[in-house]
Amino acid sequence: MKHPSHSGQIARLKRLSGQVNGIIKMIEDERYCVDILTQVKAAKSALKSVESNIVESHLNHCVSEAMSQKDEKVAKKIVSEIKEILKSATK
Repeated sequence: MKHPSHSGQIARLKRLSGQVNGIIKMIEDERYCVDILTQVKAAKSALKSVESNIVESHLNHCVSEAMSQKDEKVAKKIVSEIKEILKSATK
């Protein structure tokens, strides 16, 4: 099975990397707590967006392809993987 490309997420992750570096600088500069927390929240939101896009791609491509093969073992494995990743996302 060919996996979908997630290269569209690279630009977002590079921006996120810049945000994290900015947060580090804010902490080093002893900036106001609320300003730092605002940036941390923005970074978390950006990472959540990347996660959501990759999950959507996985569902649309990998899961859809596995289900169309009508292989019950593969389908159960894919469903199990999704359940585990979603379970770990809520912890």
